[in-house]
Amino acid sequence: MGHPAVASGDGTTRLVPPGHEGCGRRCWRDPAAPPGPAAAPRFRILFVCTGNICRSPLAERLTRSALGPCPALEVAGAGTHALAGEPMTGHAARVLAELGGDHAGFRARQLTAEMVEAADLVLAAAREHRAAAVAMCPAAAGRAFTIAEFGVLTGAVPAGAVDRLGDLGPRARALVAEARTRRGLVRVDQPDIGDPYGRSLRAYRAAGRLIAGALAVPFRLLTP
Repeated sequence: MGHPAVASGDGTTRLVPPGHEGCGRRCWRDPAAPPGPAAAPRFRILFVCTGNICRSPLAERLTRSALGPCPALEVAGAGTHALAGEPMTGHAARVLAELGGDHAGFRARQLTAEMVEAADLVLAAAREHRAAAVAMCPAAAGRAFTIAEFGVLTGAVPAGAVDRLGDLGPRARALVAEARTRRGLVRVDQPDIGDPYGRSLRAYRAAGRLIAGALAVPFRLLTP
């Protein structure tokens, strides 16, 4: 049985594998992979903060909104001392909505070594969270950054370094490698995003702006 045809925005149709009908142009499936959702190479992004109710949920849901609902992309978050099962704080949910994200269904999770090991990219709110993740899985050191650090390092990557790879999965892996090679060569003045928990809406908005600003750089390189 062939792949289903899906209408494109330009009036044409395209063939897509099962499970990818809603992906649109922002599809993370490797076109060279065998058909079917089970064969799709999954790129996993893990955001980490302390309680997993403020900074990492903001980053997680903004990333989901920006990169699209493709089953080959997994975006998740966790906390080093998570308030497991709790929703985002009210201020975090409000700031997320202001930035164009959706908090529906969110529940905090505790960080585990298995989560870190499975992630292709670990993005932490601050250096303490990056260190905690790497302590759980030392092999992840080369793919773990703070959110702000990753924004600065990817900002030094020429667009052509990843654009030539075409599909978003390989582009994401190449971008992580490019960022890694720039560590120690590109200055990162403020690698941490401060914790707004228990503070004013203004503090949450400041954290949200920093997160969105840092993520805008890799988003721009990864989306067509």
